[in-house]
Amino acid sequence: MKKTALVLLALSFSTSAIAHQDVHEGHIVSDKKDGISPTFDIVHAKVVKNGTSLTFQTAVVGEAGKEKPESVGQLAGSEVYSYVWPTALNSADIGFDKDKGVVALAVTAHPDFDDTPRYDENRDGDNANDGNVWHSHWVVLTEDKLCPGGLKVRDIPKGASPTVPLTWPELPIYIDSPGYEPHFAKTELTVDVPTKDIQFKDNFNFDAVTAVLKVNDSVHNPLLCVTGVDDIASGDLSLPGVVKR
Repeated sequence: MKKTALVLLALSFSTSAIAHQDVHEGHIVSDKKDGISPTFDIVHAKVVKNGTSLTFQTAVVGEAGKEKPESVGQLAGSEVYSYVWPTALNSADIGFDKDKGVVALAVTAHPDFDDTPRYDENRDGDNANDGNVWHSHWVVLTEDKLCPGGLKVRDIPKGASPTVPLTWPELPIYIDSPGYEPHFAKTELTVDVPTKDIQFKDNFNFDAVTAVLKVNDSVHNPLLCVTGVDDIASGDLSLPGVVKR
């Protein structure tokens, strides 16, 4: 299932935009590409271990985080912009049941809903109004032919009681809201993840992606679909990146 999901994600990427990619000491290096917004055009990605945490990094051509979705005024049909690191981690490593799909760390923004109920990202005293502030998630991606990109955040069927992380935001999908704060510095985005949160795993492979997701108009299974991929660091989602110390 994991391999199929990665293939689908790669196929949703426009091959006309693919440029040269390379891997240097575990880092993924990618050329600038035509036809991609500079804020989503990936040129470098890495994951580095720093003591008891891992720093996930993506660098782009333009200003990272500059563009966000336009509000549609409701949950149904709303868009999610994202910087994503697909990994070779297992879903059990992030607190879900095992073998449920592709585990990815994602930094997202979406003005029409808030899915981090424990956190007040814009620090205004209201935890439920800051979806448009860039924030982090763990997600589990899986195949669904009903999605335009053939891929979705895995749904939790009505009545099911799967194992979920303590910071699961009580949405009927395989998503976690761990509260890792993303840091934007000109062309670079970084997120620090404690290794204890991923069962102390620090030797997995990874890739980097920029993508758009969309909430289904029916707000029903599939709830959150991948609708388009802007860029893939490796070009083919082969997960060539390696965690370095």
